[in-house]
Amino acid sequence: MKDHVCLGAVTGSYGVRGEVRVKSFCADPSAIGDYGPLTGDDGKTYTVTVLRPVKGGYAVRLSGVPHKEAADALRGTRLWAPRAALPDLPDDEFYHSDLIGLEAYDTGGAPLGRVHAVHDHGAGDLLELRPKGGAPVLIPFTRAVVPTVDLAARRLVVDPPAGLLDEDDKG
Repeated sequence: MKDHVCLGAVTGSYGVRGEVRVKSFCADPSAIGDYGPLTGDDGKTYTVTVLRPVKGGYAVRLSGVPHKEAADALRGTRLWAPRAALPDLPDDEFYHSDLIGLEAYDTGGAPLGRVHAVHDHGAGDLLELRPKGGAPVLIPFTRAVVPTVDLAARRLVVDPPAGLLDEDDKG
């Protein structure tokens, strides 16, 4: 969805009253209901009421979901907020969706590929670069490794640790 940011995904129903279990992608996971109505992949708009934390996410009431069967049908649905509903970030922070698609260059200006995805496994974000004709490469998203992010120019500069991108360094 253009001009929208994915804030979470329905992982299944929760209980028998139409509640759903949602995995939140927000910095504060419990804040998923704070951004106004969210839009599902199907284009339907839902008012979100966070009820309580549960294993694997939050029990959430979505408007228009009256029973367990309707909640079951939403499994896998991503929930999107308009970009304008999100707060502005400090200069050194970025929404993952803003990074995807940026062209990556080394410190000498040589192209390295395009950011295909951002992975967060708990120890810090990793950028998945897809070089043309090459295998994907994971780059730590730290200021030391990615010293420059220029959203306006849709590019970033990577200063990779020795050996990370060297093809002849098979170790």
